[in-house]
Parts: sequence; structure tokens; C-alpha cells
Amino acid sequence: MIHRLSVDNLALARGERNLFTGLSFTLSAGEAVALVGANGAGKTSLLRAVAGLLRPEAGMIRFDGALGALEPDEARSGGLHLLGHHDGLKSDRTAREELFFWARWSGGTEAAIAHAIAAVELAPLLDLEIRKLSAGQRRRLALARLIAAPRALWLLDEPMAPLDAARRAAFGALMATHLQTGGLILAAVHDPLPVPARTLEIAAA
Repeated sequence: MIHRLSVDNLALARGERNLFTGLSFTLSAGEAVALVGANGAGKTSLLRAVAGLLRPEAGMIRFDGALGALEPDEARSGGLHLLGHHDGLKSDRTAREELFFWARWSGGTEAAIAHAIAAVELAPLLDLEIRKLSAGQRRRLALARLIAAPRALWLLDEPMAPLDAARRAAFGALMATHLQTGGLILAAVHDPLPVPARTLEIAAA
């Protein structure tokens, strides 16, 4: 289980353009960090780099468990979830099929899946094809995938954007529980997170 994320002197680029250089911070169990900055500054790219989907130009990303450093591939494969702008949902599947497929692929149990369905009130949507879901309903399904296969580190890219006020409050409660049980949250946001969080500004290079 990931207990600590350390980023040291990180530099990222997109194509020929440098996004930022010299970024350093740490995130420990029970903490949340909110990434802020202008569009295009590199917030999403940072999340992708932590998830192992983008190679840094320089610097280090390190994961630590209770007994010390974890192998990056091991930490990423079983220790984190990335929830991006694009939910990656298969439009021709039902919500039930999509949730059960991803939850089982990620190691989620039947009990965890049932908890996720209840947590985001997904039951009325389970038999609908994903193409028929609204943006907010699709985000609830993506959040259910997050909850159904518990991982310590949540990487969230504007997680609240498609949700109404009631759903935002409900997800805020889930985030609070995640932190209270030793989870970590790194989130790119425009609006404040509904949980206590340190703010880290990402500025262009």
C-alpha cells in the first residue's frame, strides 16, 4: 500500500513545449493536495506522469510503503487510480457490465462493488447503456469504479465538474472517508476540494 508520494525536481514537456521544471512536493497518507494553475500549465500531465503514462524530462517520482520504497510499476499497478476528463467508458456496454468488468479487473470484490453502487446511488442506472447516460451519470459510474476496487492513491482530474451540488457533497464525504482511512488524494481542480487540502500551484516554465 502506498503511504507516501514524493516528487523531486520534476520537469515535464508536451511535444516541443516545456510545461514546468523543478517541481517538488510530498503527499502522505491521510493528506490531499489540490493542483491549481492556468489551463495548459501541466496539471493533467502531472497526474499522468504520477500514473506512469507520461515520461518526465527530468526529476523523480517515488512511492513509499510502510517499510520503505516501492517498485514504481508495483505501486502503480495495485496502488493508484487515475480518474481523468475522459472516463474511458465503453458506450455499448450497460453501466452494470462496465462497472463489474473494471472492478473485477482491478481486484474489486462483490462486497466492494455493492458498496460502490450504494455509495453513488447507481442502482437505477445499472441496466442503461452508457451512451444513454448524462455527463453527471457517467461520472458517477466512473466514481463507482474508483470505489469498487480500493487503491490508496487517487489521482483526480476535475472530479466534481459534471456533478450537481448533492452529488458533489456525497463525493466529498467519500473523499473524507478515504483520507481518514489512510488514503491519499492528488487532484487537479478549478474549484476548491470539499475536503481539507494543501494547494500546489503549477506554473508554466
